[in-house]
Amino acid sequence: MSTEPETTEDAEPGTPTGGAEPEETEQAKEGAADAGQVSEAEAELRAQQAERERIEQRKAEKAPIESGTKLSGKAADLLAAVRAVEGGEKPSATVFEEPAPAPRRPAQPVRRPQPVPSAETSAASSAPAPEAVQAVGRVLGEGGAPETLAPQVTEALGESADERLRADPWQLLRVAGVRPEQADGFARALLGSECAPDDERRGRAVTVWLLEQAALAGHTALEMPALLAALAQRGVPEPDGAVQDALAEGDALVFQDALEETGAPAPAQQSDAEQDDSEEDDSEDEGRPVRVLVGLERYALAEESLADGLARLVNSAPKQDGSAEEWERAAAAKGSAGELLRAVAGHGLVLHTGGEASLAEPAALLTAAHSLGLRAWAAAHGPIGRNRFAALLRSGPDGAADEDHSPVATVSGLLAGLEGPGRDAEGALDLDLLVVLDAPQLDVETAALLTESLPDGARLVLAGDPAVLWSVGPGRVFADLLAARICPQIASRRPDPGPLGELVSGIGVGELNQVEAPGKEVVIVPVRDAGEAVHRAVQLVVDSVPRAIGVPAEETQVITPGHGGAVGTRALNTALKERLNPGPGRFGGFDPGDRIVYSPVPGRALPGRVVKADAEGLHLSCEGEAVVVPKERVEQSVRHGWALTAHQAVGSRWPAVVVVLPGDAAQALSRPWVYTAFGRADRHLSVVHGVEQALPRAVAEVPAKPRTTRLPVLLAPQVDGG
Repeated sequence: MSTEPETTEDAEPGTPTGGAEPEETEQAKEGAADAGQVSEAEAELRAQQAERERIEQRKAEKAPIESGTKLSGKAADLLAAVRAVEGGEKPSATVFEEPAPAPRRPAQPVRRPQPVPSAETSAASSAPAPEAVQAVGRVLGEGGAPETLAPQVTEALGESADERLRADPWQLLRVAGVRPEQADGFARALLGSECAPDDERRGRAVTVWLLEQAALAGHTALEMPALLAALAQRGVPEPDGAVQDALAEGDALVFQDALEETGAPAPAQQSDAEQDDSEEDDSEDEGRPVRVLVGLERYALAEESLADGLARLVNSAPKQDGSAEEWERAAAAKGSAGELLRAVAGHGLVLHTGGEASLAEPAALLTAAHSLGLRAWAAAHGPIGRNRFAALLRSGPDGAADEDHSPVATVSGLLAGLEGPGRDAEGALDLDLLVVLDAPQLDVETAALLTESLPDGARLVLAGDPAVLWSVGPGRVFADLLAARICPQIASRRPDPGPLGELVSGIGVGELNQVEAPGKEVVIVPVRDAGEAVHRAVQLVVDSVPRAIGVPAEETQVITPGHGGAVGTRALNTALKERLNPGPGRFGGFDPGDRIVYSPVPGRALPGRVVKADAEGLHLSCEGEAVVVPKERVEQSVRHGWALTAHQAVGSRWPAVVVVLPGDAAQALSRPWVYTAFGRADRHLSVVHGVEQALPRAVAEVPAKPRTTRLPVLLAPQVDGG
């Protein structure tokens, strides 16, 4: 690995950096609502809503599940509260628990999500009434809260939001970005002397808020001890009662999951109820550890729906398109590409792992499937990944794509019906084989909608690099499936080539190696402080990389750990705009030609450029697709895009990448982050390095942050039965 800078120009020292904002939290919050005139994002949101309504109806049709585990103490109180709810004493809440080990679940037909309604109909029906917004604004004003929050509050609480807010001021926590201390101040202003820390309304609202914050961090549920401790830290006097109230009102669901003896957590991680139970349980399950979890209904039901959909794929025979001999002839290619074809021939669900070079294998699969007459499609995380895979298909000897028709879509476009084959009369996707690329980016809700949208007999291949950052949304679907081992797993043996491939492969196994880079494929640029880091990054993009590597500035991407701080995306984008496209920012800070990233919904980042601005809004071009963002949505959904975070960049690649690691970034670094950021480069990687030994330490010692999910437990019966 070369360590000399690409230029001998000295940098002027700058000011020390401030604390960088965590990337995941900022990325999860931005783009909270889609632009009203952008049909793709609107359709995606409607499709997700249709899925939630479908699984909620299925939940209502299910009979209550009786507990098979004896509990006492806190857990028993919680379960008793929920059973009282089920008996009609209060609004319904549901208890989920682990099913007993059993043979594999039979494949059952499912009610498909129906095609989404038109954008005009949805927009008209979802917009809150102006009088409702005005009424909420008056209540907010009385409580000293910004009246500009009125549309968000009305959307979150419904048409009677003003009445709900007066009856329970802590409902303000339902609005994204509001914190408990702010809701407390609002409640004191409205309630006066009646406002107290032990108000059960506060405890219930803070419980829900904590579960929502956990979802932003990737968890689909929280273990009971962790939730109780967090409530105590937030000044809730009786955490047990707060959780019981949330369960009784149907704001959250409680689960009890029996764990394998070998994988049981240490006693300190178990609740008091679990420890008490171990002394009383004389049944055949004596000594088996149990964990109690609490989660929000939408993610709990999505995870259960996903488990059912995966079970259907695993246990149903795939549609017999092509004879065994034809599949074998198609799989005659040597190596893991042939293994992938053989696995897909006989199974409804297959996992495929590998780096960028391994995409040749799903491409070979798609080409072979088309030759056998299958309706086969691929779906990528974003438009850059979609276009790259389409180009890969066209470049093959028997390409499955041409300039006019490419069987590749984005996941969001596929689900919204704006890309892909469309849906049949029953609401299922009109295809026989779906290959999902960038599978680690699937959160539980998106994965559930995808699986339930597949017709009976279809095949699903989830392909991706398990070492990259996980999804922005809750869950770790791909990692959980790899661990469950309920279906064939094909690991590609195609390494990414060259010095960049060698460097990234080493990071994946925890080693930051020096690599030989005779063509300056990898260059390290050491810096002392924040000002020098910004100066060097701009210099690399504007001058050094175009001159020494031949990659123009518009094809070079800067990646940094966070949005805030002296070397976050905001500071870097300001500096890069001054050099590459100076202008007054006459439309919300943007000018024609500005490089941007557009986030129509949380977790999605579409790189593009500003075309123009007029009365309709900000006109963008995102990978050749025209997008219009209304003026009122620009601030929350569009950012400058010369510099991105690694989460925004995942699923995309550029000819050249400049990764900026300022001194205050050390705490944000992990092996998945470094792997993802360094792996976005095709030809050249420059690392503006100011973290010293924190970088190799992060690669060697800091794995992905753990996430609490229930998918492994829900899939466990299939492992036991398999």
